[in-house]
Amino acid sequence: MKGLVCLLLLLETFVCVVQHQVDGGLNENEISQQLRSEDGRQNPPQTDTLRDEASTDSQQNYHLFFTDIHAALRELTATVTEQKANIRELTATVTEQKVNIRELTATVTEQKTINRELTATVTEQKTNIRELTATVTEQKVNIREEMNKKNDEISNLTLSQVELRKENRDREIAFSAGLIQSGDGYIGPFTSEITLTYRNVFTNIGNAYNPITGVFTAPLKGAYMFRISVFGHGPTHAAASIYKNGERVVTAFAHQPQNELNSSNGVVLILEVGDVVYVRLWPNTRIFDNDNNHSTFSGFLLFPLREQELCRM
Repeated sequence: MKGLVCLLLLLETFVCVVQHQVDGGLNENEISQQLRSEDGRQNPPQTDTLRDEASTDSQQNYHLFFTDIHAALRELTATVTEQKANIRELTATVTEQKVNIRELTATVTEQKTINRELTATVTEQKTNIRELTATVTEQKVNIREEMNKKNDEISNLTLSQVELRKENRDREIAFSAGLIQSGDGYIGPFTSEITLTYRNVFTNIGNAYNPITGVFTAPLKGAYMFRISVFGHGPTHAAASIYKNGERVVTAFAHQPQNELNSSNGVVLILEVGDVVYVRLWPNTRIFDNDNNHSTFSGFLLFPLREQELCRM
């Protein structure tokens, strides 16, 4: 009975030692020493009488249990030691992971800052694009309105021109004539101006030029182009002028002591219906012509004019 009590006390001590070992307590030598101390307390020196009372079997069982407990304790101590090593490695790993997490957190924070800055930049760019788009849209509207206005003006002008052409499609006017119809010779000099008659007619569309009188009569109100050329020999001057309704407009004049003389001139005139244009030779001058047609008189209608167009001029 006494041996059983000792065994129970020893097991209780073992449990306490193991608990202390798990909590980071003693090593194997310290555990063995504590067990021996506990054994001494549970088995103090006995008197000869008490030892005699203990049975031989109980002592043998006690020693057997004690040996098994020491073996189990050593195994448990080795396991705990191994677990402590594992725990230290795990702690080191966790510490390293914490460092990595802190670095990753710092990186994520930095990326968030960069993303916020990029978002602000993109927002600003979107605002600029919207403003630019609005400006472009406004410019397109302005251009469209301007183009429509120009198209309307062109359409109106085209319609006016078409109407004018319809009104005057049978009134094309142009003429050109040389001074001498055949042979060669001089005209002049005379003591006073004379009207030249250009008898060698090359063109007379509309029959507005009269080769007998040398006078062009405007059959249509409009803008006309007229041109003359004179040719002569020095030392006599060569000079002639274009007249409109009895008024001199432009002159072709040439002079030198000898050899050939030539000059030309032209003018655009606004004529009413019935206005006359002709060429007059200056006094004391002469001009020459032959089959080469050096001296000519030409004119043609540039475009007809309406009454309101003449008022604007």
